[in-house]
This record gives sequence, structure tokens and C-alpha cells, in this order.
Amino acid sequence: MASEATEQHREAAARRGPVPCAIVTVSDTRTPGTDKSGALIREGLEGAGHPVLFYQIVKDEPEQIAALLDQVVEETEARVLLFNGGTGIARRDTTYDALTRKLEKTLPGFGELFRMLSYEEIGAAAMLSRATAGVYRERLVFSMPGSSNAVKLAMDRLILPELEHLAWELTR
Repeated sequence: MASEATEQHREAAARRGPVPCAIVTVSDTRTPGTDKSGALIREGLEGAGHPVLFYQIVKDEPEQIAALLDQVVEETEARVLLFNGGTGIARRDTTYDALTRKLEKTLPGFGELFRMLSYEEIGAAAMLSRATAGVYRERLVFSMPGSSNAVKLAMDRLILPELEHLAWELTR
């Protein structure tokens, strides 16, 4: 299904090796012991050979989310930052708002594809998700819902299959 050029890019990207990552769970209630979605992201990344350099849970407060984004970029070598939680439309869901203000480039296809795949699983409720992705200070930033099913969908169907390729594209 992929074009010859896409396959060549994927092969070139794979030769560069593992992609260092960071995980941020946005939640007012989760703890490291109850953060199943953060654990799923870690399992997926490490299972694919990508190191997790940073993990933290942050309250769903826009200023805290934005500050943590800057902290991860400034203090780690993570090339991909994966946020989960806070992407809905409830009053306390502010991840999308905090991150999109900072993104220098957006990847609309991530949110579009995520919602399309979600629709196949949960129906019209998929429109409630404000999953998004983009580039900030030469880092890839993904923001997905906090439910374990949503994280598994995003990781297995979208992020992990293209992670190396996306990271490689940023350095070309």
C-alpha cells in the first residue's frame, strides 16, 4: 500500500535507530500506580525499542501543561513527546488548548485518522476527541485521549508504525 518513496524513507529512518521519547499523562486523579494509559504507551514504545527518557503526570491545568512541554524540550533529548488525557470537551479538558497554542506546525492527519479509526470502534462519539499532533521546537508532539482503548488505538495503528519515519523527517 505504501509508495516506493515512502518505503525508502521508512528504511532510512529505521537505520537511524531508536527514537527517544517522553510520556506525559494529563489527569487530575491518576497516579503512577493507576495510570494504565501511560503504562500502555511505555510498553508500546519500549516493545518497539524506543527508550522512554521522561514520564510525568500533570494536572489538567493549561499553564502546567505548557510549562511541562517546555521543560521536557529543554531538559531531555526526547524527540517525540506523547501526551494522553484532557482532549475532550469537558471544562477540565485543556490539553488540546495548551498544546495547540505552542505548536509551530500541525499534523492534522493524526487527529483526522484517529477520529476515523475511533468512529469504526465507538461510533459518532469519536467526534468528541480533540486528538492532535504537531511540531514544537524540532520535536514531535502527540496528544491523544486518556482512555486505554484510545491510547492503544493511537499507538498501534498510527504512532508506532510511523514513529521512526516521522522523527527522521524532522531532521532531513
